Amino acid sequence: MKLLFFHLMPYMDLPDDFTDKNESVWVDIDYRLFDPAKAHRMYNEFMDELEHAAEAGFDGVCVNEHHSNGYGLMPSPNLIAATLARRTRKSAIVVLGNSLALYNPPTRVAEELAMLDVISGGRLVAGFPVGTPFDTCFAYGMNPSQLRARYHEAHDLVLACWKNKELFRFHGRYNQQPYVNPWPRPLQDPHPPVWIPGGGSIETWHWCAAMDYVYCYLSYFGYKAGQATMSGFWEEMKTLGKDRNPYRAGFLQFVGVAETEAEAMKLYREPADYFYNRCLHVAPRWADPPGYQSEATKRKRVVSQVQQAAQKAEQSIFVAKPSFEEMVDKGYVIVGSPDQVADKLREVAVNLNCGHLMLLLQFGNMRRDLVTHNTDLFLRRVKPQIEDLFDDEWEDRWWPKPLTEIELARPRALAS
Repeated sequence: MKLLFFHLMPYMDLPDDFTDKNESVWVDIDYRLFDPAKAHRMYNEFMDELEHAAEAGFDGVCVNEHHSNGYGLMPSPNLIAATLARRTRKSAIVVLGNSLALYNPPTRVAEELAMLDVISGGRLVAGFPVGTPFDTCFAYGMNPSQLRARYHEAHDLVLACWKNKELFRFHGRYNQQPYVNPWPRPLQDPHPPVWIPGGGSIETWHWCAAMDYVYCYLSYFGYKAGQATMSGFWEEMKTLGKDRNPYRAGFLQFVGVAETEAEAMKLYREPADYFYNRCLHVAPRWADPPGYQSEATKRKRVVSQVQQAAQKAEQSIFVAKPSFEEMVDKGYVIVGSPDQVADKLREVAVNLNCGHLMLLLQFGNMRRDLVTHNTDLFLRRVKPQIEDLFDDEWEDRWWPKPLTEIELARPRALAS
């Protein structure tokens, strides 16, 4: 199986009274809370953490796109991926991803991802999320009733850029381009693997099956809450005649490793509390604009991750916020000794039938020294216990095919 290091890049200095004085961490967050000098150090720590994870032994590192928020300081994942393409040599670079409907024209996505694939030597995974309503409909003003149509047209244009070998024209409803001839083109032929981050949308499952894409469930609330969604996904794959290759799926899980369970409970309490009670403090009015969800998803009564976050934030006004013990008990965060974490992650991978585990080893206000400790202990004593899962039976057809070590360029070392 594949183990990936996921980073959200949260703003780590939201005040203690943030939830009392701010309605939401997204869209209308108070600009005065952002300190560029502090963020300078955060960004560089975050990139250190990603580079370390990539070179220390994770199969891949993951970045994503969000706007106007303190939850994740990454409006352009491609910028971060560009630094990783230069400063790492082994791991896959998983951009999860570019919110396609927000790019005008979407050929910009095709070009930038092709650049990343070429610079990295063919290590790119391209992720195409629809995007949260916070980012797309409110922060960027996209009409929710047009969002998915724009998204699918943008996707078709990006794929056409990668697959067509000659200049072509594209005339869609939202994009009219008489001359499409992107340079550069991806190193991977015909294009990098495509992964689709999503909630529980039936249409997303069908689309992943039809296009042979990986479905990634980026769950805030852990493996217990994610079981129903992943079971639904596999039932739908069975209905559509698809095999149960676990590499069709990805799942996100928060993890904290220490020498003992007691130490883990002590070390990861504060960052988990910070993430769930500040970074996910979302106003319900931003969570579900009319037209954002499809009719089929509404009929299935699927509640998205962002809706769940908004509901829980609203509930916390009237009832006590969840304790760390509750977060662990409900599976939001897996913490414990290396053996305990390995046992639990093996259970998660098998029960969810998931071959791509994306792990948040930095969350909330967790500082670099603890992130490094968490990362290194995981790689030394957890990864060896679970990395061989599924490999004796299934092939991962959705993983990058990079150049060999001999073929890779060797960037000049930075001056000290």
